[in-house]
Amino acid sequence: MKTILYLIALICSVAASAQTIRSGNYNTKGYINSDGRIQDSHYNTVGYIKSDGRIQDEHYNTIGYVKDGRVQDSHYSTVGYISKEGKVTNSSYSTLGYIKDDGTVQNSSYSTIGTATGIKKEWVAVVFFF
Repeated sequence: MKTILYLIALICSVAASAQTIRSGNYNTKGYINSDGRIQDSHYNTVGYIKSDGRIQDEHYNTIGYVKDGRVQDSHYSTVGYISKEGKVTNSSYSTLGYIKDDGTVQNSSYSTIGTATGIKKEWVAVVFFF
């Protein structure tokens, strides 16, 4: 699952519709294009998020899934959950953090660890917690 984190954490795109992922100190970690193409900060494509929730690497190998509040690895084993309210838990239901409606991402102690505005909460959860 750390591959998924790496893949999405390095998100970047040149398109005007791209959304920004930032660290807790507001450094840009990258962007995600509206078509799901994921690029690193040097505009190299590192993967894709498909409309059906599949997460793929740059070679189109499926490395995980994120859909309907559930994060799974490539073998469909659930590794975590994200509630509609933004609470992120692991597969044992321990709280990992929170994603607020304004895009603020907090750890379980409510410390801000980043921002991700305009991106699905499920995708943000994968970036910061899995």
